Amino acid sequence: MPDSTRAPWRSPREIDAGPEALAAGPPPVPVRAAPFDVRVASAEGPDLELVHAWMNRPHVADFYDQAWPRERWAEELAGQASGTFSRPLIISEDGADIAYIELYRAARDVVGRTYPAEPHDVGLHIAIGRRVDTGRGTGTRIFESLTRAVFEADPLCARVLIEPDVANAAVRKAAQRAGLRFGGEVDLPHKRAALYYKERAAAAAAPEGGEAER
Repeated sequence: MPDSTRAPWRSPREIDAGPEALAAGPPPVPVRAAPFDVRVASAEGPDLELVHAWMNRPHVADFYDQAWPRERWAEELAGQASGTFSRPLIISEDGADIAYIELYRAARDVVGRTYPAEPHDVGLHIAIGRRVDTGRGTGTRIFESLTRAVFEADPLCARVLIEPDVANAAVRKAAQRAGLRFGGEVDLPHKRAALYYKERAAAAAAPEGGEAER
């Protein structure tokens, strides 16, 4: 169980990393990823209730595998905020909260052992909170907007990536439609994952509101 009493808190996914990776600091938190609004998820109050409820919904729990009690989610969110490895975010559109996102430094994550990670690379985990918002292109639009916003927020970030379970067809399709390149399947301690990534040059070449490739 995460222990937010440690300073700084350490994610179970975090690996030992060199000084350059540590010097990159926490992943950037965009002020906005138009048309979406972005905020850091609070470890208490409505944000905690929302994340806890979403993570316990079957369509999220099947792949996120974190259908934890409220107390553990409070500890998780507080722990992430106390460290420099990851940041928990809530994405909203037109005033409605629609997704939970975790941004993390990929070079300090287990996925960093599976590809030539750079210190400022940013990884992304996504959970669409309501089933009604799935299958409607929401994930694709978030990937497009958030990757662009991350590149803007961290000029040294050369790559944004995701690593969904190979069986998660919905996220894989959303990544492909958002122009993320398939980097192959990789074995992580907790799953076999499909690696998708977008590089800064590809993001710069994509038309505004469009996709670099299909």
